[in-house]
Amino acid sequence: MNVSQNHALPTLANLSGRRQFLQHAGMGLGAAALGSIVARAQANEAVSAEKPVAADLKAGEMAGLHFPAKAKRVIFLFMAGAPSQMDLFDYKPELAKQFKQPLPPSVSNGQRVTAMTRGQEQIIAPSMFEFSRHGENGVHLSELLPHLGTVIDDICLIRSTHTDAINHDPGKTLFCTGSEIPGKASLGSWLSYGLGRMNENLPDFIVLNSAFWSGDKANIQALYSRLWGSGYLPSKHQGVSFQPSGDPVLFLSNPQGVNRESRQKMLDLVTDLNRQHMQQSGDPEILTTIAQQEMAFRMQASVPELTDLSQETEDTLAMYGPEVHKSGSFARNCLMARRMVERDVRFVQLFHRGWDHHSHLPKKIRGQAYDVDQPCAALIRDLRQRGMLDDTLVVFAGEFGRTTYCQGKLTHKDYGRDHHPRCFTTWMAGGGVKGGIAHGVTDDFSYNVVENPVHVRDFNATILHQLGINHERLTFPFLGLDQRLTGVEEAHVIHDILA
Repeated sequence: MNVSQNHALPTLANLSGRRQFLQHAGMGLGAAALGSIVARAQANEAVSAEKPVAADLKAGEMAGLHFPAKAKRVIFLFMAGAPSQMDLFDYKPELAKQFKQPLPPSVSNGQRVTAMTRGQEQIIAPSMFEFSRHGENGVHLSELLPHLGTVIDDICLIRSTHTDAINHDPGKTLFCTGSEIPGKASLGSWLSYGLGRMNENLPDFIVLNSAFWSGDKANIQALYSRLWGSGYLPSKHQGVSFQPSGDPVLFLSNPQGVNRESRQKMLDLVTDLNRQHMQQSGDPEILTTIAQQEMAFRMQASVPELTDLSQETEDTLAMYGPEVHKSGSFARNCLMARRMVERDVRFVQLFHRGWDHHSHLPKKIRGQAYDVDQPCAALIRDLRQRGMLDDTLVVFAGEFGRTTYCQGKLTHKDYGRDHHPRCFTTWMAGGGVKGGIAHGVTDDFSYNVVENPVHVRDFNATILHQLGINHERLTFPFLGLDQRLTGVEEAHVIHDILA
C-alpha cells in the first residue's frame, strides 16, 4: 500500500463520521433545519392568512391576496433588446426640423451614456416613420403598428417609463426580478408564491421564448433562466420554459417501453423514497421535488392537449397572421399564451429578441414590428371575444428605450440609436386598466420625462395591485431582510391608468 492510500483511509473515516453526525444530530443541525422549515411555513401561512374570505367579496369580485383583484392572470410580452419608443409610440414631429443638429446640452444635462457613444457628438436623428391617430381618443402610433392601432381603445400607452439600468443584462434583470443584481425572485415566481396555482395539471408560471425573429441577427444578448427563476423562493415557483420543437417540456414523453401505468408505479416508489429522505434530512426542497415530479406526471396528459392547435378555427389562426403556423414564432406563442390563460395558468411570459438596433434601425425595426404587431393585436382581440380580457392583464415592455441622437452614420433613411434609460414606452391592456389613453409625457426630444414618471418598480407594483396584492406586504425573509419584488425603494401604483 503506497503513501497516498495510507492517507486515504483516515480521510474516508472522517467523511463517514461527518455523514453520521449530520444524519443523527437531531438536536443540532436537525433542529436548525426544522427551524428553517418552520420559518418558511410561517411565512407562507402569514401570506395565506391575509387572503380575504369569500364572504368578504361582492358578486363578481375575484379574491386577491390583500384585497379584491381586478385580474387573475397576466401575459407579459417582453421585447428583449429595447424597442425604439421614438419610432413606434412617442410621436415627436418637430424633430424633423432639427435633423443632424446637436442635441442641446440642457436636454442631455450630463446624463451618463454607454461606452458605445461616450465622447461622440450627439446628433439628432428624427424618426423616418409616419405617425397617425387611432381610436376614439386619437392616440398616435407609428405606421409600423397598423394592427395594434385597431385595438388601441383597449390599450394604455405608458410613455413615461424609466429605469436605472443602461445595459441589457441588468436592465432585463431589473424588469423581470425587481433588481439589477442577479439571484432575486422573478415576477411570475412572486405571483406563484403569493397566489398559488389555479390549475393543478399545469404550471402556474410558463415561459415562451421566440425561436426566431426578423430584426437584428448579429447583436443578440442571451436570455438567462434566472429571468424566470425563483431566487430565494422555493424552487417550485420558478417558471417552466416550453420548447419550440420536440417535447414542449424536456423529457415529457415516456421512453420507449414505458407506459403510463409503469410510470405511475415508478413515481409512487420514488415519492416514498423521497419522503423517507425528507424525514431524515428535513430539507424542504425535497417536498418541491416530490411536487414537481407529480406535476410532471400530470403534465404528460395535460400538455399535449394544450399545445394541440387543431381545434382552433381558421378564423382564429388567420387573426394571428401567417407566422402562427411556425413553431416557435412570436405569433404562435401569443396564441399559445391565450390557450394557457384560458386553462388558468397564472402567469405567461413571452420573450422576443432582436430589438437592439445600434445601426440600420429602420430596416431591422420593420422586421421586428412585423413579428409582433399583428399577434399582439390578435391576442387582445381574441381575449376580448372570449370574455377574458377584463380579468387578464396583458403587458408589453423592453428593458429601456433608445436615444434621440444617432449612433453610426445618419441619413434620412438610415440611422441607429443607443440605449436610453431615461424614458421609454410600455403598455398595458385589460385586467382593469383604462384603454385608449396615453399616460405620461416626455420632452420634445423624447429624452426626459416631464409629466407622470413611471419607474419599473411602479410598473411592477401596478401589476401586483391588479391581482389583489399590496407590493409592500408580499414579502419573504432572506438574508435578514423581508425581500419583496419592488425592493426597499419607493414604488407607487399607477392609479391614474386604472379603471
